[in-house]
Amino acid sequence: MVAVFRRRGLKELLALACALLAAAAAAARPATAAEAITVSVDQARIMKVPARTATIVIGNPLIADISLQSGGIMIITGKGYGATNMVVLDRSGNTLQERSVLVRGPSDDVVVVYRSMERETLSCAPECQPRVTLGDSPNFFTPTLSQTGTRNGQAQGAGAVK
Repeated sequence: MVAVFRRRGLKELLALACALLAAAAAAARPATAAEAITVSVDQARIMKVPARTATIVIGNPLIADISLQSGGIMIITGKGYGATNMVVLDRSGNTLQERSVLVRGPSDDVVVVYRSMERETLSCAPECQPRVTLGDSPNFFTPTLSQTGTRNGQAQGAGAVK
C-alpha cells in the first residue's frame, strides 16, 4: 500500500510540476504583447492607428517607414530586410502601443540568379525582368537602379500638366 501511495504521489508531483512550468511559460510572455507587423520589402501595409495617437516612432527607418494618413490610417512600407520596432505615443508622451516590425524579402514571382559571387534578382510576373533588390551585386544593381530612376523621371515628366 505504501508503494501505491508513493507512485500516486509521484504522478501528482509531476502533474504539479508540469502545471507550474506551463504557468511560468505563460507569464514569461506579457499579456499586452501584440503580434509583430510583417511586411515585405518594397511593399506597403495599411493599418488603423490606436485612438489618441499623436506620434509614431520607428526604430530604424532604413528597415521600415510609416506615414500617417487622415482617418486614423497609417501606411507601413518595408524599406530594407530585418526587424525594428514601432512606438505609438499620445500627446503627453505616454506609450499607447509598441510592436515589432518585421520586413522580409520578396517571395512571389522572384528569381534570384547567382553567377559565382554575383547576384541578380528578376521579377517574373509573367516575364522575367531585372528588379532592384537589396543584396544584388553592384554590377547589376547600379545600372538597374539607374534605368528605373530614368524611367520614373520620364513618367513623372510625361504626366505633368502643361
